[in-house]
Amino acid sequence: MDHSDIVLQEWESLEALLCGTDSATVVLTGHTLRIPDVIAVARYNVRSDIDVSAIQAMERSLSMLEKRVRSGDVIYGVNTGFGGSADIRTKKLVELQRALIRELHYGILPTGERDHRQGLAKHRQDLSLESGLEATYLPRSWARASILIRINSLISGCSAVRPVIVQRMQDLLTHDIIPMIPLRGSISSSGDLSPLSYICGAIQGKSTIRVLASDNQQHVYADSAFTTAGLEPVVIEAKEGLAMTNGTAVSAAVAALALHDTHNLALLAQVLTAMSVEALTGTVESFHPFLSAVRPHRGQVESARNILAFLAGSKLTQVNDGAHSSLRQDRYSIRTAPQWLGPILEDLSLAHHQVYTECNSATDNPLVTPEGDFIHGGNFQAKCVTSAMEKARQGIQGIGRMLFSQCTEIINPATNRGLPPNLVTEDPGISLIFKGTDLNIASLAAELGFLASPVNHVQTAEMGNQSLNSLALISARYTHTANEVLSQLMAAHFIAVCQALDLRAMHVQFLEGYRPEFLHLVDAYYAADTPLPDEASANLPHGVISDPQLQLVDPKPLSELLWTQLLAAFETTTRMDAQQRFPAMAQSLRSVLLDHADFKTAADFIPRLQRFTEALGASLHDAWCAHRDAYLVHGDAADVLGTASRAMYVFLRRTLGVPLLATRNLSTPTADESWLHGGVEAPTVGSYTGVVYRALRDGVLAKVAVDILRDSL
Repeated sequence: MDHSDIVLQEWESLEALLCGTDSATVVLTGHTLRIPDVIAVARYNVRSDIDVSAIQAMERSLSMLEKRVRSGDVIYGVNTGFGGSADIRTKKLVELQRALIRELHYGILPTGERDHRQGLAKHRQDLSLESGLEATYLPRSWARASILIRINSLISGCSAVRPVIVQRMQDLLTHDIIPMIPLRGSISSSGDLSPLSYICGAIQGKSTIRVLASDNQQHVYADSAFTTAGLEPVVIEAKEGLAMTNGTAVSAAVAALALHDTHNLALLAQVLTAMSVEALTGTVESFHPFLSAVRPHRGQVESARNILAFLAGSKLTQVNDGAHSSLRQDRYSIRTAPQWLGPILEDLSLAHHQVYTECNSATDNPLVTPEGDFIHGGNFQAKCVTSAMEKARQGIQGIGRMLFSQCTEIINPATNRGLPPNLVTEDPGISLIFKGTDLNIASLAAELGFLASPVNHVQTAEMGNQSLNSLALISARYTHTANEVLSQLMAAHFIAVCQALDLRAMHVQFLEGYRPEFLHLVDAYYAADTPLPDEASANLPHGVISDPQLQLVDPKPLSELLWTQLLAAFETTTRMDAQQRFPAMAQSLRSVLLDHADFKTAADFIPRLQRFTEALGASLHDAWCAHRDAYLVHGDAADVLGTASRAMYVFLRRTLGVPLLATRNLSTPTADESWLHGGVEAPTVGSYTGVVYRALRDGVLAKVAVDILRDSL
């Protein structure tokens, strides 16, 4: 299954759960939990239920435990100590489990009304008021996903716990009694011990367990939440505390949510690449199937196929035949995109398989076989989750680096093939709109490079017992951070590339509209049998007579040569303000006229050339300014765009309301303008980028990309 199939299947499954009937439910069997199921329950509060056959499997494993304990078998964590203390034996089975859960509540959380408090010194500063770091506890969706995956693991029938344990966890989801779980403190080696202990504390209805409040309530605790919901707390018994905490559910949950987002960003990167090809008037040759046929890496084949399909119908791509004095090939950021993205897509596909497998695994210790044997091992070691997250984060950095190159090349007039510097719509001497974006994405790309580093700083822990630590939860957390940073970079790129596409369309439409006027001017001055206009005749030297019958040059070839030169000058003068630009463009045509020996010997050559240049410069200036002003009001690039660009452009411009940016719609209001009284928006580039960023983060923009992919394939 390639990456596109994974993305499409995920979205089809998620849409079926979210857009189906009110009775849509995720049924847990222990072996069939999909990542879209995790997303639906965690982020959208879709209901879940436990399959009856799973309950029966749990009861069989529980009976095996009771039999072994009665026979006097020594079973780790049941009648022994834990970890480095496993050489201790005890008959106080229930007390042992309660002690385990209690001692694992070591995480730091916001102060609650039942917590120990120390009086603040008079001059002590509360650093939480200036903290730029994230909260100290898991977001609600991460905690919900953790509960769901832990249920799915325990119902596999290998953990020897009572059904009431998973049923009460199911109640946490149903009644949205979600414990506040510390963000830090897990090494994900003997499982996510401490984070899972807070879930275990919640089902016990402990008075020390904070619950994520709703309805603006403050300081809600598990005991009062259970009373309100009419639920009976669980009293944990032999092995149940260990079974609850000895597992990878939290790491797997955070990874599943992160990977879903990364999949979406990888698809959006392919859409953005297609848009960048059009913005840079690139060629589709880079995505020719032959290139992938002779180098058939699955990811390269897939990304080239997708980008080529996304470019279908574009009027901005060109055939680069090397005829002009420009690069014979497109720049690396778009030409080698399939070769760059391909390995990333392959890594994400493997990461998906790893996380899916982990979500459907029994990960505590010891585990019970169907024959009743207790097998002691290390399924709680979450290195496979770390491996998936390292691949994802490396991929995120790679995507960000490619998009950074594309975006900077679109903004830079030295590389953007005729677009103005900083993608300004007005004179570059008075506008710098996307200069700040250039700085912003450099910062974001650098941060992605830092975040791509592997989380491999393993420390020996727990009396030397846990000498290998997967650090999976740390890795998954920072993958979410990387997704957020990449989303900000993508949002800036989307704004910039749509700006570039509008500028391309504005240029194309101007040149198409201006060509008849240009040909008319050429005919007026240089068509056969055309006398010098009266105002120019007055400037002839004394005694020189214009010859109106002189055949200067065949008009069609001359007009074509002049038009070709005008197009070249249009691209090379973008750094100039209009007042200087268009006279300079007109003057650049003189070299073409001088090359025509048959006609430059005419007596009126110099005055005719001067008047033609002046008339053309003035005509270009007036026509351009009128066209630009009209385009800023009602211009639309959709008709010249390819399949993907058109859909994204329309979404940004019409659904999100992000306009073609110009100084006039970003200018700072004066003190007497009505926005000070709440009447008029005062947007910035950042406020528009923020709109796109939020559409990226909440999945709305990803849905547009999924529809593009589905239609294209």
